[in-house]
Amino acid sequence: CTALTQRPSQDLGRFQNADSAQSAARRELGQAPEAPNAALTPFQSPGPGGHRPSDSRVQAGGERPKAACPGPQRADQPRRDPLQQVMAAPGGRTEPPHHEYSCHYVVSRPVYSELAFQQQYEQRLQERKTLRDRLTKGCSCSRRKAIGVLKTLLPILDWLPKYQVKEWLLSDIISGVSTGLVGTLQGPFPVVSLMVGSVVLSLAPDEDFVISSSNGTAFNATAIDFAARDAARVLIASTLTLLVGVIQLIFGGLQIGFIVRYLADPLVGGFTTAAAFQVLVSQLKIVLNVSTQNYNGVLSIIYTLIEIFENISNTNLADFTAGILTIIICMAVKEINDRFKHKIPVPIPIEVIVTIIATAISYGVNLEKKYNAGIVKSIPSGFLPPAIPAVSLFSKMLAASFSIAVVAYAIAVSVGKVYATKYDYTIDGNQEFIAFGISNIFSGFFSCFVATTALSRTAVQESTGGKTQVAGIISAGIVLIAIVALGKLLEPLQKSVLAAVVIANLKGMFMQVCDIPRLWRQNKIDAVIWVFTCTASIILGLDLGLLAGLIFGLLTVVLRVQFPSWNSLGSIPSTDIYKSTKNYKNIEEPEGVKILRYSSPIFYGNVDGLKKCIKSTVGFDAIRVYNKRLKALRKIQKLIKKGKLRATKNGIISDVGSSNNAFEPDEDIEDPEEFDVPTKEIEIQVDWNSELPVRVNVPKVPIHSLVIDCGAVSFLDVVGARSLRAIVKEFQRIDVNVYFASLQDSVIEKLEKCGFFNDNIKMDIFFLTVHDAVLHLQNQIKSREVQDSILETITLMKDCKDPLELMETEMIEEELDVQD
Repeated sequence: CTALTQRPSQDLGRFQNADSAQSAARRELGQAPEAPNAALTPFQSPGPGGHRPSDSRVQAGGERPKAACPGPQRADQPRRDPLQQVMAAPGGRTEPPHHEYSCHYVVSRPVYSELAFQQQYEQRLQERKTLRDRLTKGCSCSRRKAIGVLKTLLPILDWLPKYQVKEWLLSDIISGVSTGLVGTLQGPFPVVSLMVGSVVLSLAPDEDFVISSSNGTAFNATAIDFAARDAARVLIASTLTLLVGVIQLIFGGLQIGFIVRYLADPLVGGFTTAAAFQVLVSQLKIVLNVSTQNYNGVLSIIYTLIEIFENISNTNLADFTAGILTIIICMAVKEINDRFKHKIPVPIPIEVIVTIIATAISYGVNLEKKYNAGIVKSIPSGFLPPAIPAVSLFSKMLAASFSIAVVAYAIAVSVGKVYATKYDYTIDGNQEFIAFGISNIFSGFFSCFVATTALSRTAVQESTGGKTQVAGIISAGIVLIAIVALGKLLEPLQKSVLAAVVIANLKGMFMQVCDIPRLWRQNKIDAVIWVFTCTASIILGLDLGLLAGLIFGLLTVVLRVQFPSWNSLGSIPSTDIYKSTKNYKNIEEPEGVKILRYSSPIFYGNVDGLKKCIKSTVGFDAIRVYNKRLKALRKIQKLIKKGKLRATKNGIISDVGSSNNAFEPDEDIEDPEEFDVPTKEIEIQVDWNSELPVRVNVPKVPIHSLVIDCGAVSFLDVVGARSLRAIVKEFQRIDVNVYFASLQDSVIEKLEKCGFFNDNIKMDIFFLTVHDAVLHLQNQIKSREVQDSILETITLMKDCKDPLELMETEMIEEELDVQD
């Protein structure tokens, strides 16, 4: 059949407004809702596959067109039906405004099943690449690919030619100097420090460096060889740095940087906020000048906070005052920089100014001697000579180095994603792995520490106006100069001032907490991921917290796929639009047809959910209906054997009498003589939707077809294909046809590979769209009388001694859940 569709193009908002307005207008006219199938009524019976080309046309609204190929209606001669007149009449409801979607379109095409469409339109041959072909292409070399690899290994070749000197240089200089000063006076990032420190302490405890006394007494603090202990610990740390670099370089070479895709924005936000909280706690004890033990692992932050508040009476007022003043001044100046950034050509470098002033005050007043303030004191100068790491320790620190490599990478990428989102650029995860790997391998020979992104120094660089890696180069230069020559000038600086500078720069990270209400309004699952990751990272530590957050985020994805959304669909009268019957008014379901939209892949984890969705849509259980019908047929057979019923071609007739003794309770009665009644072979009809002569409650089946909209099914597996085949067969046994619409070619190809099709399930049950399937069913109703009754044949053999087995069904192995 060939159908004509004519309707206005609409966006979703205008469609919803029009739906409500038309419903109200029809109530004023006293009109009943339009018939569900009035839009497109086929006039010819389809051939195989539901497709037979025809010249007949049907116009929207059920009107026969005046021409074989009508054009769009003229804009200057609009046709207005009574509904439109009421909506446009004075005092009536206003018709939805036609702003930019004030056009109609007309589509005239045959009704296509997948088989008919493939027969008419040849598919393009897809080149199947084998693993060998892909490896050959990946290992091939060209000038363009070589330049790309070189830019990946040396990103400076990509960004340096694009550097804008006039706009960025001054900001980079100021930011680099500020970050360099903070980096000079601050140690490594506390997360990695704690992880590396735990490995160092486990491999080089104090007990291993006890100086034996002459009388063999137990060791004490004065009997430890500190020089040997520190040298051994430096060697362990540098060896761990080398091993971490090797692991990161291997990950980068294997292109494992894709794991950055699983670090969702809510997860990153919760993790970085927890990291900022841990930095705050680590700096708080410096501001208060309170000594605590070094905790690591689960609840380490809680233990540290408890000890800080237990010793808060020992707070040094000079350090506390300096820290509070520094925080207030830095945050106030940063607020000025943010509010007047369009008027101030260069942000005020408050960190540099505060550092210089605080150093001068501490040196002039001599705060260390007068107020016992904690100062930086000596800063080591120069570089240690290169040394070969202890390769023999690799086996003892392999597991720890793996976790440190992943956590250090995750910290860097997490912080990087925050600023990548803010400044609209992308992160290459493999490039980050390679960069950190090479850096750690090289620095492992020079007694250096594991490298990762420092949250506080990154915040300082961004807040002071840093634009490019030039700021990082300048910052590294400042640290180099400080190591070689200027370290002595910063020795009088109070540690509390440096800690206060770090805390002031954490404001942006803590402001991420304000994202929780927005995430809750937009997507509650994302808000839960944010809170869970942040809480787990604070309680369990950043390494275990990040892992827990990642697993929890993946679990939410699995659960959302396992319990997908589904809708029972109906059509908008006179259109080819199908919407949820729960969400929209004036939605009409085609008579005898149920339409299900399933919005999820079909795989082993959610096939049970698919069956529940189908059961909720059709309103009955196909397996239960089939079993009840078998039971009723056996009851009828017993009654015919007893002579209480007579089977004719026109149906079943009970014995003549005022009381109908043919009705028997729904119980199994075993009588050895009940099968001795001589009968003859006869075919009878059973109308399962009418009252039966036995007391068996057979559920009614008010439909003859089920259409499943699979447009949102992206993939399926073997279990999903078997389940679909079992579902089709379960409904075929009760004479309900199942059709599929809008399947992707890849899904159909997977069904073919899984052996979905056979003599009973053919390609003609697949249609291009839901509307094609509905029109095909309507055309079948028009072309022939479809009775909603089931023909069952009961063969009664003469002088049969054994009970007859009716409706024996071949139960194949692939059918799932075939219990009542």
